Amino acid sequence: MKNSKSNFVDFVKIFCKSGNGGNGSAHLRRDKVTAKGGPDGGDGGRGGHVIIRANRNKWTLLHLKYTRHISSGNGQNGGKSLSSGAQGKDIYVDVPLGTVVKSTENDKVLFELENDNEEFVLLSGGIGGKGNAFFKSPTRQTPRFSQNGQLGKEGQFSFELKVLADVGLVGFPNAGKSTLLSVVTAAKPKIADYEFTTLVPNLGIVNYRNHQSFIMADIPGIIAGAHEGKGLGHRFLRHIERNSVLLFMIPSDSNNIIDEYHVLINELHLYNPDLLDKEKMLAITKSDLLDDELKEEIKNELPSKIPTVFISSVAQTGLTKLKDEIWKMINYELD
Repeated sequence: MKNSKSNFVDFVKIFCKSGNGGNGSAHLRRDKVTAKGGPDGGDGGRGGHVIIRANRNKWTLLHLKYTRHISSGNGQNGGKSLSSGAQGKDIYVDVPLGTVVKSTENDKVLFELENDNEEFVLLSGGIGGKGNAFFKSPTRQTPRFSQNGQLGKEGQFSFELKVLADVGLVGFPNAGKSTLLSVVTAAKPKIADYEFTTLVPNLGIVNYRNHQSFIMADIPGIIAGAHEGKGLGHRFLRHIERNSVLLFMIPSDSNNIIDEYHVLINELHLYNPDLLDKEKMLAITKSDLLDDELKEEIKNELPSKIPTVFISSVAQTGLTKLKDEIWKMINYELD
């Protein structure tokens, strides 16, 4: 059985170029009744823009995975009889909501698209050149020159996607995040007994009471030093930024549950302190390995400020309480 590659793409680099402006015309009016007419050269058309547009129907950058170059159309040259050249065709690049566009030259964030149909002109087209009619004056009756159009702009840009979900699953590799997602949603993430099985986020819809639902995101595992880029940390951490609620997941057989929790909190703080302002919850996974006495012992050691649930995805225990707590937090966020 072949391993199918994920259709989720959250990062692409593309070289973009806007169109050149058309040249102005230096035409002098000549016809069968006018032997020596004045200047009637038209202006050149504007070059096409490269425009990035948010589209709520896009969920991934897959459609741009193999795109290496994007170019808009050149403006047409001006003509006789004061006719202006046609504008170059604008190119629209549709991206999912939550896409961040950066210049690869300095890694500077240029903009982030968060609303449907929101547009940003990435590269403006070159301005069309003026025809000789523009330069006519009382002291210069017959200018025999025109202006060339401006060249378009170009550059290489990176497109990074931050997934949007109601709740994001945060934890070390092999914390049981993918297993939970596969149990409470119809998603089929890859599950295996080794670290970094999940390399891209997986999304699933959790059905709740009264035909309601919320979106859950399985974020790839985080390790100590992730804020510095270790273990592809930067690629993984950015997906947490657009989740309303963070569900920290630590297995009950962890060497030290408290230490793991603090490492995760610290990595988020060092990456972006604002992440800690989000609603948080802690799930102790594999709780079918614990008896009631051990659960109480663990609970007494945990931070009192963060709600905690004990769950087992395999035994399917504690999942209803988990969904109830998540639903309360999501609706608190919306109020």
